[in-house]
Amino acid sequence: MQICRPLLHGFITAALLTVASASQAEAAKRPRVADYVPVPLHASIDRVQPMTGIVLWNDNTSGLAALGEDVQLEFAYFKYSDVVTDSGVYDWSRVDAALASSAGRGHQMILRFHDTYPGHTKVSIPAQVAGAPDHALSYHNIEGQRTFVPDWRSATLQAFILEFYSRFAQRYDRDSRLGFVQVGFGSYAEYHLWDGPLKLGTTFPSKAFQQQFLAHLGNTFVKTPWSLSIDAASATYTPFSAVSALRQLQFGLFDDSFMHETHSQSNQEYNRASWLFFGSTRYSHSPAGGEFNYYSDYDQKHVLAPNGPWGRSFESFAAQYHISYMIGNDQPGYQPRWRIREASMATGYRFRITALSSNGDCVRLTVRNEGVAPIYYDAWPAADGQRMSTSLKGLLPGAERTAEACIGPHARAALQVSIESDRLVPGQRIQFNASLP
Repeated sequence: MQICRPLLHGFITAALLTVASASQAEAAKRPRVADYVPVPLHASIDRVQPMTGIVLWNDNTSGLAALGEDVQLEFAYFKYSDVVTDSGVYDWSRVDAALASSAGRGHQMILRFHDTYPGHTKVSIPAQVAGAPDHALSYHNIEGQRTFVPDWRSATLQAFILEFYSRFAQRYDRDSRLGFVQVGFGSYAEYHLWDGPLKLGTTFPSKAFQQQFLAHLGNTFVKTPWSLSIDAASATYTPFSAVSALRQLQFGLFDDSFMHETHSQSNQEYNRASWLFFGSTRYSHSPAGGEFNYYSDYDQKHVLAPNGPWGRSFESFAAQYHISYMIGNDQPGYQPRWRIREASMATGYRFRITALSSNGDCVRLTVRNEGVAPIYYDAWPAADGQRMSTSLKGLLPGAERTAEACIGPHARAALQVSIESDRLVPGQRIQFNASLP
């Protein structure tokens, strides 16, 4: 039997209408996903944030006691021989003790190991390295003082240095008590041998070994940011000018003569030029820090004065260089606690939650960094204790990042928001600002 075309069209149309009606009925049975509704949130940052601020030395117990939570980082120097005994055994007890004391105060540590310290004649490297057949004990006048200087011709010494940082990273790279590591050679491990007999490959590591060492660090530290002195910009001391690819390594910088009289008066000034040599955006992945200069007692006394020692405030320098931390061990003797807190809060990251909404099951929020630098460890927004999958690590100043998590049914009015990180020690908390009606 042949069905006429108009009748066939009618059958098809009716069938389609039946299917559509069934689909609509089925959809009506399914629960409707609620719209996101803004959630009020009010919070304020009223303390120095973890891993930022003015830093005191770990042995400055009186200053640390006086400042309390207004300090979040402590600093300590070590010799390599403080860890490796005469018999070559690694004994980390001194490092562990420093980390434990710092964490006990609710702080992280910045650590630096040195091979040469002007005026120190005690051998800074393990006895079995110093006494190796290819290593000659030597002492030189550095900054007018008799000083032990390692013999960098020694292959034994070079192998030890590489092994040391491998062992260090294996033990501490994921340790929440460790904030940052500073590394280097020469005087104070600040990548120079000022007023001393510079002979590459003898009193200072050869450029070839430095290149090997830097690449090794880049492969060794996975979680902990490591930094070099800005003096590493020197074409005389280091291989960075000749091997530009080394600047692609992700390391931070520290400036041990911060805010001296002519600091940053032009792009050609030594400190400023050294910062720029390594790139003006390095702070985006690695921390910028340093130490207030000791060029004069006047500088130390006035670095945190409203206009600084030479007409510019610390806050303006912190913003210019995206500073996360600055060693200022003498500042408790010059400045009141409130001023040190104020200056510290002008460094590092500063989060603001600019939007928060919920549909009763899922939560969505947006975070802006209103600080001068990113946070260099993972930090996750959390709702009612459940972390969102988006980390705030590397969120640049002025930038925003949105995160979302479905945490299950919850009351909007009772929603608890926080920022969590596995790199914190007990007593620390990442705060945020919020003013959401």
